[in-house]
Amino acid sequence: MALAKILWVDDEIESLQSQKMFLENKGYEVHTLTNGFDAIDYVKENPVDVVLLDETMPGITGIETIAKIKEINQQIPVVLITKNETENLMDEAIGSQISDYLIKPVNPNQVLLSLKKIIDNRRLVAEKTTSVYQQQFRNLFMALNSNPDYNEWMDIYRKLTYWELEMEKSDSPEMQEVHQSQKNEANTEFFKFVSRHYASWVDPKSAQAPIMSHTLFKFKVLPHIEKGVPLVWLVIDNLRYDQWKAIQPVFSETFRLQEEETFYSILPTATQYCRNAIFAGLLPVDIEKQFPTQWKNDEEEGGKNLFEEEFFRAQLKRLKREDIRFSYQKIVNNQDAHKLVEQAHNLLNHDLSIVVYNFVDMLSHARTEMEVLKELASDEISYRSLTTSWFIHSPLYQALKKIADKKINIIISTDHGSVRVKTPYKVVGDKQTTANLRYKHGRNLNYDPKDVLAFKDPKQAGLPVPSVNSSFIFAKEDGFLCYPNNYNYYVNYYKNTFQHGGISMEEMIVPVIRLSSK
Repeated sequence: MALAKILWVDDEIESLQSQKMFLENKGYEVHTLTNGFDAIDYVKENPVDVVLLDETMPGITGIETIAKIKEINQQIPVVLITKNETENLMDEAIGSQISDYLIKPVNPNQVLLSLKKIIDNRRLVAEKTTSVYQQQFRNLFMALNSNPDYNEWMDIYRKLTYWELEMEKSDSPEMQEVHQSQKNEANTEFFKFVSRHYASWVDPKSAQAPIMSHTLFKFKVLPHIEKGVPLVWLVIDNLRYDQWKAIQPVFSETFRLQEEETFYSILPTATQYCRNAIFAGLLPVDIEKQFPTQWKNDEEEGGKNLFEEEFFRAQLKRLKREDIRFSYQKIVNNQDAHKLVEQAHNLLNHDLSIVVYNFVDMLSHARTEMEVLKELASDEISYRSLTTSWFIHSPLYQALKKIADKKINIIISTDHGSVRVKTPYKVVGDKQTTANLRYKHGRNLNYDPKDVLAFKDPKQAGLPVPSVNSSFIFAKEDGFLCYPNNYNYYVNYYKNTFQHGGISMEEMIVPVIRLSSK
């Protein structure tokens, strides 16, 4: 590892020679100066990793020197060393963006600790992360091979996501690769698990099923509606669990986390199926039965999510909870979003305010449409980072901050996640076959059975039968379904884009979060 370069500035530097030697013996390269003016010139001309800076020096003070150094290079860490412990000096120093603060007389180990914290922190964290993950790897491997049930699968996915986010801190491509292959293996097993159990989960006679899209409201939202405390239920379209983890720190500045859980999105993991199921409290096959004119199949003309409010009213009636005063709004463009901010106080006027926010979905669809977004979100790390910077600056966050000082509860959920697709699978279908990349339905579909989960009878998957002999297929793991014509063009165009509709942990195991105002 290259030597870290330290600049130590103190008008009594002669008396610090033993400390300088101590640091040099520890492998640091130390350059010393006696005043702020020389320090500013030195930083202009030379690379420096950390500046150790005396606060009181003749000519120009330490605080004034910091300001000049930061003008030259905002990123240089500065450690202020001072005899003065007054609070206003500390406030001023911290306001000047110092990295640490030492009181004279300084002990050599104190200085060393400060330097380690600043220079080696990232490396030490990375090494520790890697060694702990190596121990955890075995536990995860055993969990995968012990026939996990649907609760254990949610736990496995949360742990894999935790390690994925930890690995971001480590600069070890080897360990990131090990983790990625473990996640791929988990998705292979998850596909088999869902293939075995999905039909029984959606069977009306089934006694054993996880909380899914159509039971989400009943079990995860309804119990938290209380008179006198407004509940805001945010359904952020297409929000993966790892994206929630990325924006969680932003939420925690303003709200208190009460509960963090996951639930299972129904198949296909696509908006028109999942979100209608959430608001209707029914599987798509039953929505079509009860609302034959409102339900539209993929190939039919017209909007597929236009009746969510009507479906929700019917769900309240079925649950005998028509006493709940609710509002429903859907944010699909910037204009809607700014209206949400202007009228944020209206969210306090109901027992339940439902806000459907379409942003993340626009992002992932645009991902395939716009080359710019292909550049911006080419992998999971950049996808999360994009989500975070969107959320911090979003009208949604502005609106929530406006009401954060009131006594409110918030539930954040989503309809489905998405997965980065890498493996093309060939499918042949007739003209009526749907265009989705992760699932298809139609008559006479030709495919390799090992690439997909197929339902010859869609009713077994809780889905309507769009036309006679119509079957549904769902892509597994990171696969995407392509037609043979223009095959290579589509394969290259869609590879490494985020898609949804199929079977993967990222699409199916999604967050439901409960927060309260602080």
